[in-house]
Amino acid sequence: MNKKSYHFYAMASILCWSISYVLSRFIMGEFSAYSISFLRYIVASIALILLAPIIKLKKVEKQDLGWIFLTGAVGFFIYMIAFNKGLETVNAATGSVIIAAVPMISSILSSFIYKEKLTKLQWFASSLSFMGVLLITLLPGGFTINYGLIWFFGAAFCMSFYNLLSKRLVKKYAAIQVTTYSIFAGTILLSIFSVSSFQQVQQASWLAILCIVLMGVFSSAVAYICWAKAFERADNVASVSNYMYLTPFFTSILGFLLIDEVPGWSTVIGGLFILGGLVLFNSKLAKKSERVQFK
Repeated sequence: MNKKSYHFYAMASILCWSISYVLSRFIMGEFSAYSISFLRYIVASIALILLAPIIKLKKVEKQDLGWIFLTGAVGFFIYMIAFNKGLETVNAATGSVIIAAVPMISSILSSFIYKEKLTKLQWFASSLSFMGVLLITLLPGGFTINYGLIWFFGAAFCMSFYNLLSKRLVKKYAAIQVTTYSIFAGTILLSIFSVSSFQQVQQASWLAILCIVLMGVFSSAVAYICWAKAFERADNVASVSNYMYLTPFFTSILGFLLIDEVPGWSTVIGGLFILGGLVLFNSKLAKKSERVQFK
């Protein structure tokens, strides 16, 4: 199997996730954070059920059901609530910046849990990309500071743990199977908001409903399947999670294309740092340098 093939899947996930920041903010006036979370994943679950004959899911062993449920709880139930609660008071660009901390968190947690060793250059490259995130945040363009940031930091930790749990499960099961069952588990938990969600659907505009469908199919089902597939093919957690540094950059671009938000120089300059760090992290030179592990 070609290990480099994970790049396509990781990039597809990032593009799908980036658009969710903009669409979620766009429909906040018609749906609550809890309703967006449930409706997004009920759509994703329906899409996966329709694809079941093609996916050809196999039975999960009993001893792994707990891990599947935990992955669904962390990656879809808790994460989505924190994500959407954060977007209630934090703009899309700022939210994507906070979630971009996931690669650093994932790398550090992975070094403890999976004993994965990163090279000095890879740590430098990761820091370089995060510096780009800070530039997007601190240069003119604004950084919204409110309780929504706490929700987003919580979401970032949830995504980091989801990355680690997925890496563990895809060693035994196909990536699409892990993601599908985890989404089902998360949707079951989110169903506690089903009544109020369907009530809001009855009063929502067709455009808002369309946004929910798009996020359910692409930003949820497609994105997470590609994300799991990337982990299945990559050498380590950090190689895939580092792609999340691109999220603020793409979110700003999509914000410009969809809702006429013009990216500032902070996005341009920060984006160059992000891309530079990502290229360096995955370069042969970085992978051959001395490996270190934080303890």
